[in-house]
Amino acid sequence: MENGKLLIFSAPSGSGKTTIVKHLLKHNPQLGFSISACTRPKREKLEEHGRDYYFLSREEFIEKINNNEFVEYEEVYPGCYYGTLKSEINRLWNEGKHVVFDVDVKGGLNIKKQYGSRALAIFVKVPSMEILEKRLRERKSETEESIKARLYKVKFEMAFENKFDVTLINDSLEESLKEAQKIVDRFINS
Repeated sequence: MENGKLLIFSAPSGSGKTTIVKHLLKHNPQLGFSISACTRPKREKLEEHGRDYYFLSREEFIEKINNNEFVEYEEVYPGCYYGTLKSEINRLWNEGKHVVFDVDVKGGLNIKKQYGSRALAIFVKVPSMEILEKRLRERKSETEESIKARLYKVKFEMAFENKFDVTLINDSLEESLKEAQKIVDRFINS
């Protein structure tokens, strides 16, 4: 797609980024979701290769790095890689779609850097750390240790907010979904 655009959503855990992205994809057939590649094991019966992630061996991932096949990638912890394949963007553009990313802050900024004005980097955040902590606790899927680790990482991620094109404050989900749609419409139609 010659005029294909990229919509990059990044946020600290618990900000509601994934909920917003899923809503946009459901209501905008012109958008396509960029499936990330990773080296972590697939969660059997829960995840599918090519739908949730492209599950690669560490060796396959390293080979793709060496062949310059990634737009961005990161070794999240020793031996565990996540990244966005250039072929994934091309796949969606060939389907006539604009590409939507749900990626971490560093990955989002790397994509923006490579695609410039063809990409819009959107930082999703909640109004306060207290609200974010409350949301993480309400998930009831986190240990106390993982909540503390996520909150520590949030402070790091918040430092990058000013490098994004737009900040979307997710205070009321209903209002945030409307605002996200306005942001997408303005960018796609510009």
